[in-house]
Amino acid sequence: MLRSTRTLELDNGTFLEYTITGAGKPILLFHGGHSNCHEEFGYKNLLEQGYSIITPSRAGYGLTSKELGLSLNTACEAYLQLINHLDVCTVHVVAVSAGGPSGLTFASLYPERVSSLVLQSAVSKEWHTPKDAIYRMAKILFHPATEKYTWKLVSFFSRTFPNFILKQMAPSFSTLPVPEVLQQFSQEDIDQFVAMNQRQRSGHGFMLDLEQSAAFTPSKLQKILCPTLIMHSKNDKAVFPEHALSAHHHIPGSRLCLLDSWGHLIWLGSGARSVDTELNKFLGSL
Repeated sequence: MLRSTRTLELDNGTFLEYTITGAGKPILLFHGGHSNCHEEFGYKNLLEQGYSIITPSRAGYGLTSKELGLSLNTACEAYLQLINHLDVCTVHVVAVSAGGPSGLTFASLYPERVSSLVLQSAVSKEWHTPKDAIYRMAKILFHPATEKYTWKLVSFFSRTFPNFILKQMAPSFSTLPVPEVLQQFSQEDIDQFVAMNQRQRSGHGFMLDLEQSAAFTPSKLQKILCPTLIMHSKNDKAVFPEHALSAHHHIPGSRLCLLDSWGHLIWLGSGARSVDTELNKFLGSL
C-alpha cells in the first residue's frame, strides 16, 4: 500500500503525525489501541471502493504529541486543524476499537464536517477502570517505560511461533473456544495477525486511552446527527458487544450490525468479507 507520512505542527506548537493514501471521497480513520497512522486493517477494501484515507496517529501514538491527550476535545481540535490544513470540507469518520471515543467526540463536536460515522468494534462507554485486573495489568505491560519490551517479545514470538501466539492471544479477543476461532482463520489471516503484532506500539497512547475511556460517558452521543453504522462481533471479548448496544441506544437513527464473526478483529477470519459488504453498502447509500 502506497501512502505518504507527514507531520503537522499545530497552532499550540504540538505535532500531529498522519498518513494519506488513495484518492476520492476522504475517510478520517481513528485507529485502535497500540496502533498508529500506519494501521492496515480494512484499508484494502476502502481503497478498492475509491476512497482516500486520512489516518492521524492519535494522541501519544507514533510521533503525535502526548499533550494532545489532555482531553478528547483537545485531540479533536487537532484533528479539525488537520482536515482544515488539507482543505477537506467533510469526511466519513471510521472509528475503531479504542479509537471509538475519538470518533464519537469528533462527530458530536463538528457535525457539519462529518458525512457519516462508522464504529467498528468500538469503545463507546466506560471501558476498563482502575478496579479491573486487566486495567492494572495493562498499566504495567503497556506503560511508556515498558511497552517497547512487551511488543518486542510479542513480535519475536509471533514471527517464530505464529500459531502458538494466535492460540495464546485468541481468548483476549473472542468468547469462542480457541479451536473454533482457529477454524475460521486462513493462512492469510494468520499472516495478517502476525503483521499486526510487528507494527504494534503503545507509546504514551494506550495509557491515555485507558484514562479517557474510563471517564467517557455516552451523553454526547445524542448530539451526533449523521448517518451512523455500528459494526460489532457478538463474540468480541476485548470490547464487549454492550458497547455497540449502548451506542445504538444513544445515537439517533443509528443502524446496528451485530456480526456472527469470531471476535474483536472483524477484518480477519471467515466473516471478514461480510464486514466489507455491509460497510460498502452503507457508504454507497449515502
